[in-house]
Amino acid sequence: QVQLVESGGGLVQPGGSLRLSCVVSGTLFDIYAMGWYRQAPGKQRELVARITSGGRTTYADSVKGRFIISRVNANKTVFLQMNNLEPEDTAVYYCNKDGGNWSWGQGTQVTVSS
Repeated sequence: QVQLVESGGGLVQPGGSLRLSCVVSGTLFDIYAMGWYRQAPGKQRELVARITSGGRTTYADSVKGRFIISRVNANKTVFLQMNNLEPEDTAVYYCNKDGGNWSWGQGTQVTVSS
C-alpha cells in the first residue's frame, strides 16, 4: 500500500521561503515521475511542479522561477523548495505520482500572510 507523507509547511510572510518534503513508501519510486500539487480553498487541486525519473523538471507558470522540485531516489523523497512566496501560494500541498494515481496523503498546509 502506497503511503505519502508530506511535511515542511507552515506560516510564512510574503517573500519568505519554505522547503517541503514528501516521503514515499510501499512502492517503487525511482521509476516514476513525481509531482507536487496544491489545493487552495474553493479551488481544484493543481499541479505546480513535476520531476521525471531522470530529473527533468517542469513548473506551472505561476511558480516558475520561484519553486524548485528535486528528488533523492535512495531515500524515496521528493522536495519542493519554495522561494519568494506570495499570498496566492496559500494552499494545502500534496505530492503524488505524475497523474495523481496513488492515494493522496494528508498534505501540508502552507499559509503566506503578513
